[in-house]
Amino acid sequence: MKKLVFATFVVLAMASSAFAAGEARLNTGCGLGTVLFKNSADGAWALQSIQATTNGTSGNQTFGITSGTLECHQPRTAIANNEEIKQFVIANMDSLAKDIAAGQGETLDSFNELLNIPADQRAEFNNDLQASFSRIFPHQQVVYADVMDNVAAVTNIK
Repeated sequence: MKKLVFATFVVLAMASSAFAAGEARLNTGCGLGTVLFKNSADGAWALQSIQATTNGTSGNQTFGITSGTLECHQPRTAIANNEEIKQFVIANMDSLAKDIAAGQGETLDSFNELLNIPADQRAEFNNDLQASFSRIFPHQQVVYADVMDNVAAVTNIK
């Protein structure tokens, strides 16, 4: 009986802590978990953990990013719709973030190549990305579409 009362209390406490619509999505990204726990995970760490786990383990975030479904959105910039760039950034998001933060690196060099940045403009391009790192990667759960939109905004790439 004590376990039932405790479980009920925990569920009610988590459900009553939903106070800011969309807060959990910033922590957990997009995907099936975001759709299933929409707004109920805001302010509740346990539900956000379940939401993030569902997003990560069900293998649907990449599908949602590609298709623009499951609370994911498509990038607004034309360059972001290039399939080769899309697959590269999705597969190398962490390495790209590290290279942009450092202003150099192998992943950043490949990114320059894919974006067709002329060789004589790459140092300036990399400096612009490095100086705008916090705008490009505003939080840890940033998704591909946002990264590409942010890169385009800070560098004026279309």
